[in-house]
Amino acid sequence: MSWKTIVVGYDRTHASNMALARAADLAELFGSALVVTSVARVLPSGAASRGVGPFDPADDPALHKEELDHARELLATKKLEVEPVYDLEAGDPAHVIVEVARKHGADLIVVGGHERGFLANLLHGGVDEHVTRKAPCDVLVVH
Repeated sequence: MSWKTIVVGYDRTHASNMALARAADLAELFGSALVVTSVARVLPSGAASRGVGPFDPADDPALHKEELDHARELLATKKLEVEPVYDLEAGDPAHVIVEVARKHGADLIVVGGHERGFLANLLHGGVDEHVTRKAPCDVLVVH
């Protein structure tokens, strides 16, 4: 088995640092293209129309640019055959990661798994869970 294109969701948490490292190892091993995406959350249209703006104030897109810069620094030490693509996006992270995978024809998505409490799982689950259910390709959840 070989993966030509690997997409990794990155938000600079411990779990996503582990996912990035695993995705880079796989890209190095298989000579895969690596797409690193960071997603700024967008507020529901009702909140945006009340003058709050489209982005969640607690999730500034500038922070996601910094996250991608950090990912770039981490990957600089790897011996990747293909120069990674860094993709700053906006929207619901789970939905956007799946769409980025479709856009790039990914064979694998790598995400970090986050431990959530019972109530958080019940109310909205996690990005890893949603990506696993909706992905057009294999998904590796790194713990």
